[in-house]
Amino acid sequence: MVSAVTEPSVLHETRAAYDAVASLYAELFSNVLEILPLERAMLAAFAELVQAHDSGPVADIGCGPGHVTAHLHALGLTAFGIDLSAEMVALARQARPDLRFDEGSMTALDVADGALGGILAHYSIIHTPPRQLPAVFTEFQRVLAPGGHLLLGFFAGDDPLPQEFDHKVTLAYRWSPDSLMELLRQAGFVEVARMQREPHENERQFQQGQLLVRKPQSGLLGPAPDADQ
Repeated sequence: MVSAVTEPSVLHETRAAYDAVASLYAELFSNVLEILPLERAMLAAFAELVQAHDSGPVADIGCGPGHVTAHLHALGLTAFGIDLSAEMVALARQARPDLRFDEGSMTALDVADGALGGILAHYSIIHTPPRQLPAVFTEFQRVLAPGGHLLLGFFAGDDPLPQEFDHKVTLAYRWSPDSLMELLRQAGFVEVARMQREPHENERQFQQGQLLVRKPQSGLLGPAPDADQ
């Protein structure tokens, strides 16, 4: 884990912001998947693809109070959670003592190369400054096994440039799916599927996006023809 002395200020600020609201966040969002059928469908597809490849456990990065980690476990995955916030990790461990939850940063994961069959980053990249996101995707590429899958959830928009907004917890960014996918391609991922929907009436008035991508079997960058055949 990055030390408090040397870590970028954005990590320190994000951790402090989520520590401060952890209990309220858990109260508001722990059952949110019950009203999100499209997100559940993407999670189910992600789980099926990971299980078919059988190349390692799944890390729920930015797991918060652990509700989505628990959902992945219920889908049959060997899943564990990682979060920057110590308070979130404590709540997750309390709610699901049968599952593993660790403190950590997506910028420097304490995971061996190629150890994961899947990564879920469910709205956890939204606070990452755009200039730092390529390094995060490179880190995801490092820890995924060849053929492993990554599912990203994010606030979507049509502007090709990332748009910052007040997330109430701390500063966040909206991305167009095409722009985000281009960064993923540069990190070596191949697109599998995407979903973009309008917000529900009780959500922030932004479109919601999901990108499902794969690390090629060959490890080659980009969607080379027959790269993982």
